[in-house]
Amino acid sequence: MYAAPQLQDDSAIASPQLLDPTLLKAARLLYRAYKEVHPDGIQRPLGVAIDRFTHRGQLIFTQKPALLLTECFVPFDQLEAGLY
Repeated sequence: MYAAPQLQDDSAIASPQLLDPTLLKAARLLYRAYKEVHPDGIQRPLGVAIDRFTHRGQLIFTQKPALLLTECFVPFDQLEAGLY
């Protein structure tokens, strides 16, 4: 039996992760659809929780999102970067 190495410091956890381009594209499409349905400039989301396999997602407005095992969080910074 092998054990996975333990992380020694918290800096590795806080570093930005590179996302799969297809996940990023799906998250941007989800956000774009949200903006088309709600053009009044309502509350800005913190990001999108998106499933890695089905590419289904949900906009997140709370500070600490609860993610499922197959989901990842795409922060609004990364969504916004490709829109403009």
